[in-house]
Amino acid sequence: MIHELTRLGFLVSGRGSNLQAIIQACKDKKLYAEPAVVISNNASAGALDIARSESIPAIHISRNTHPDIDQLDRAITETLQQHQADLVILAGYMKKIGPVLLKAYRNRIINIHPSLLPKFGGQGMYGMRVHAAVLAAGERVTGATVHLVDYDYDSGPILGQRQVEVLAGDNPESLAIRVLAAEHALLVEVLQDIIKGKIILPDH
Repeated sequence: MIHELTRLGFLVSGRGSNLQAIIQACKDKKLYAEPAVVISNNASAGALDIARSESIPAIHISRNTHPDIDQLDRAITETLQQHQADLVILAGYMKKIGPVLLKAYRNRIINIHPSLLPKFGGQGMYGMRVHAAVLAAGERVTGATVHLVDYDYDSGPILGQRQVEVLAGDNPESLAIRVLAAEHALLVEVLQDIIKGKIILPDH
């Protein structure tokens, strides 16, 4: 167990549905944690609005605020540390994580991916591209994967997966709806297992 109430830092780029699911799980006492800070590279991200509505610190940090990539990396890391984040959750974050952040939060950065990794992962595989690739490959089962983040895209150790059946007549949009529901449930489940000590993170 990290400690009694684990503080979660979030990196987001979009609407924030995974963020919302985690916030609700914390409220419902299904997740023994508290959101500490939400950082987005997109100043107009819906996830920032969600954070503000919940009185969670919501901060825009991007190449617009920090043109130098090394300064950007340090700014994100320092903001997470200032808000005492224990774990970092990538909730639809569309940028690669920098080396400063990876070192500071080694084996403490968690990502959710909309496929059963190692299938349909890697650079450029995100959002509807993943679901379109699943359908094009004729897969009968897809799903969601929660994994630790390392220096390569979608390649860190897998912490949990949940399967979703591919239905006849599915298109990327219909498949995405069901996979997203699986993402929400799986992410909360894995985080709670980490907090309760059922999943032991490396070097912890």
